[in-house]
Amino acid sequence: MTNFVARRPWTGRLGALLGIMIMALSLRTAVSVVPPLLGTLRGELGFDAATIGLLAMLPPLIFAIFGLATPALIRRFGLEKVLVAAVALAVLGQVVRAASHHVWPFLGWSAVVMAGYGIGNVVLPPLVKEYFPDRVGLVTAGYVTLLAVGTAVSPQLAVPVAGVSNWRVSIGLWASVSFLVFLPWVAQGLRDRKERRILAGTAPGSNAGGGAPAPEGVPRLRPWRSPVAWGLAIFLAGNSAQTYVYFTWLPPYLSGQGIGAATAGTALAYFAILGLPVSLLVPLWVPRMRNPVLAIGAFAACWAVGHLGLYLSPLEGTWVWVTFSGLGQGTFATALLMVNLRSRTTHGSSVLSGFSQGVGYAGAGIAPLFFGTIHDLTKSWTASFAMLGLCLAVMMTGAVMINARRFIEDSAAAPAVPAAVPATTPKE
Repeated sequence: MTNFVARRPWTGRLGALLGIMIMALSLRTAVSVVPPLLGTLRGELGFDAATIGLLAMLPPLIFAIFGLATPALIRRFGLEKVLVAAVALAVLGQVVRAASHHVWPFLGWSAVVMAGYGIGNVVLPPLVKEYFPDRVGLVTAGYVTLLAVGTAVSPQLAVPVAGVSNWRVSIGLWASVSFLVFLPWVAQGLRDRKERRILAGTAPGSNAGGGAPAPEGVPRLRPWRSPVAWGLAIFLAGNSAQTYVYFTWLPPYLSGQGIGAATAGTALAYFAILGLPVSLLVPLWVPRMRNPVLAIGAFAACWAVGHLGLYLSPLEGTWVWVTFSGLGQGTFATALLMVNLRSRTTHGSSVLSGFSQGVGYAGAGIAPLFFGTIHDLTKSWTASFAMLGLCLAVMMTGAVMINARRFIEDSAAAPAVPAAVPATTPKE
């Protein structure tokens, strides 16, 4: 489809553009809306320390599982059908969990929501590659920015909406945003089908719709054979580990240092909001660089200053340190951008996206647990912050591996199977 859609003006791809943007806006809302309401959920559903810990581990765990599984689904069913299935899971899970009356059904349906969003994480980069190969940087800038907007807005609205209505409305409300994803994709699908019929000269009743599975001629890619795939997975693991630690531990850490709970919560919101400007800047700046590792190094330096400042002087200069760490989030926008900069085809983008996010989230998911456990064992934050330094080193290792301009298709293609040669009768 890439050549077909790339030849069309923007007006012929508006449905896809809106669908990508609304999907990005919805991808983190269901995750970040819950933590501000945990005080209420403890009493009504029976959450305790163990189930809260399990809830915190669900996103990276489920994202990892479905990150690895999604490329096979895309190859079998096509990008658009997999996207529709992802949105359906997200909508269903959010509606039903909002009606739950016990902690375990709530956790179970949260896992369904995360499955839908885990698939959505993987599908977005190849959709950009498929529909906007001529505008990869610009469209990536838009959707990564909206991803940050959704992450920041839903926790800010969670308590006010619950105060006006109740926690069920506050949590279930975001299902409507996910549902909106269907509308532009339906319009885009109908337009694609109509234009294909015109181009192919097919009859009105023929099956020329979009979203077809990958053709048999597309080579299977084995990402575990690709240094690019491993590099991006390592890079994403180191980056996401730091981000998950901040989202889990920044408020309790600052509160433990003597900062008020409300101020500590505001610091986390400020950290999340700082992802907006860098998310917009990175996809417009990094593609022009011969060595993206230089930009990554600058963001890594921001992370390092933030980590050191919060460890050495959490009460003095708190907002300065949070600012540096927040700007370090440009590494996540870079990771999503590199999915398309290090793949030649839509199929390559989907495989690279799935493998890097699957392995990356699996590695990152244990970081918040270790950060707190190490503190409990040592009765000090020194080793915990040293772990963040290790995450930085891991991230930069991956950055070096993806710096060179090479592609997943160069080393991950499965060996070609020779075509069968018709048997011949030997001459007597």
